[in-house]
Amino acid sequence: MFEVRVEAEFAAAHFLSDYHGKCEHLHGHNYRVFAHVRGADLDRGGMLCDFSVLKRALREVCAALDHTNLNDLACFAGNPSAERIAFYIYTELSRLLPGTAVAAVDVFETPSNRARFIPDEIARSSLSTEREND
Repeated sequence: MFEVRVEAEFAAAHFLSDYHGKCEHLHGHNYRVFAHVRGADLDRGGMLCDFSVLKRALREVCAALDHTNLNDLACFAGNPSAERIAFYIYTELSRLLPGTAVAAVDVFETPSNRARFIPDEIARSSLSTEREND
């Protein structure tokens, strides 16, 4: 099994409306995102996935979040936790890179705090069904 990883960053504000503590107030983070792709087969050039293709897609997704108030984006249902951000990035990468097995997305709010989304077969098959219905 092979895995490649790329990273990108974005800065954004958010608050957690169902949280009681400092994070219920508007604040910002310089988010760091890792996208992991996994597979058993390499292409003719010996690559699982071209780093530049994966990096371009991740940067495109992060650019849409950069310098926003994440609470204003409908995709987070008013509560943009790091977990929901990781799921959103996974979903968008899967849409931009059909046929590529996105294995995990890590979202760091700080160097020591990370949320990770790892799709299971149910998530993968529901995304495939959504793409077929588009």
